[in-house]
Amino acid sequence: MLPPTPPALTTAAAAVAVVRSYYAAVSAHDYRRAYAIWHGKLSYAAFVRGYRHTRTVRVRFIPPFETEGAAGSSYATIAVKVDARLDDGRVQHFAGNYTLRRVNDVDGSTAAQRRWHVEDAKLAPTH
Repeated sequence: MLPPTPPALTTAAAAVAVVRSYYAAVSAHDYRRAYAIWHGKLSYAAFVRGYRHTRTVRVRFIPPFETEGAAGSSYATIAVKVDARLDDGRVQHFAGNYTLRRVNDVDGSTAAQRRWHVEDAKLAPTH
């Protein structure tokens, strides 16, 4: 039997910290670290291309943050507003939600699976 994951790492606050870390990595142009937070289908090269003109990113979190469990996993929905400054000085604004997932403390799961990661994002441009 696995030792339980510390409660502080399973909360919505921990999921928010993952999204915050993601945007810190993007702002630092540390795309490998940012990409590692995702469990998506996008290739690394396509991921980097998506940020090629982004100079900095600022994220604001919109509570409440929701978590729920389902069949061996937990999910967190994190609402955000994002401001991205481009190389040419323009600022783009986005709003939407990130869905994060972690495998619950089940036999056979790895430490990496039991950490929050971004499963999906739905952001749209705003004005």
